[in-house]
Amino acid sequence: MTDLSHFDSNGPSNPKNNIFGLPFTEEDARLVILPIPWEVTVSYGAGTSRSCEHVFHASMQVDLHDGETADAWKQGLYMRQPDKKVLMKSDYLRKEAELYINFTSKGEILEKNSFMCKSLKEINEGSAHLNKWVYEQTKSLLEKDKLVAVLGGDHSTPLGFFKAIAEKHGDFGILQIDAHCDLRKSYEDFVYSHASIMYNALQEVPQLKRLVQVGVRDYSQEEWEFIQNSNYQVITYFDKDIKERSYEGQSWKQIAEEIVSHLPEKVYISFDIDGLDPKLCPNTGTPVPGGFETEQIFYLLRRIIQSGRQFIGFDLVEIGVGGETDWDSNVGARVLWKLSNLLVASNS
Repeated sequence: MTDLSHFDSNGPSNPKNNIFGLPFTEEDARLVILPIPWEVTVSYGAGTSRSCEHVFHASMQVDLHDGETADAWKQGLYMRQPDKKVLMKSDYLRKEAELYINFTSKGEILEKNSFMCKSLKEINEGSAHLNKWVYEQTKSLLEKDKLVAVLGGDHSTPLGFFKAIAEKHGDFGILQIDAHCDLRKSYEDFVYSHASIMYNALQEVPQLKRLVQVGVRDYSQEEWEFIQNSNYQVITYFDKDIKERSYEGQSWKQIAEEIVSHLPEKVYISFDIDGLDPKLCPNTGTPVPGGFETEQIFYLLRRIIQSGRQFIGFDLVEIGVGGETDWDSNVGARVLWKLSNLLVASNS
């Protein structure tokens, strides 16, 4: 066990320590955060493959006291270093994807260009390899009885984790905080696109019994029809509907309790940062007007735990980088802190 008797939780963070300036090793930590520096299929703004390092730096400014979780961090939080090979592969395939997107946007015929056919094949194979790597990494940690979280990277990154956590826990549900549905069968011909993560999860993870989406405000006809034909396997709370209900007198407590009622006993949180108001995440890949304040989401998460449901894991993705103050990473670090403490506290 890590000795905290000489650790000053009130003092400035030591950047030589781990995430949030904490002195834990991976062996001693209750929760291990796996960073995934990957953004091959992003379709608008880029930068999230570097966000893990930025969030780590910003985490040094987070005060450690968290009264509502009885300082769960004392059980140990640890983040691994981003894997350089994964980042290099992402950078290489991202360049290929940019060329491919530019090619197809001009209406060119794919079959007539062997180079582009090869690029598409490499991108899809690379994404499949990433999924396998994430599965192996998270499965290994879960087998050691660790709590596990994924820090992206784009929203395609947690698919392998879904599979590993399904093997560990059996049937479960996902609460997805997001401006988008991510239910496209594929996007820009990329099978494992960030815009397809939930479609792929529903197709490839049979233990996923219910997907509840909250905050969606940008979606396609294809996705709308998928939801309507899902026989309530997918329940979507659109941002517009939530706002209108609040304008007409319903409280967030009422809406949050209704959302929670649709979730099964075991709940995984998939938190795309663009589910928040874009003032909080201006450099995320695809910002959309509308969205939540952080405290609204934290309240919703607390209601899940208070309901007696088990919080089994989470991912936090699509954090952008940029700006003089790196505001996105600052917000991302605080969201990561709250999610981490809630996960540990609910499994104590």
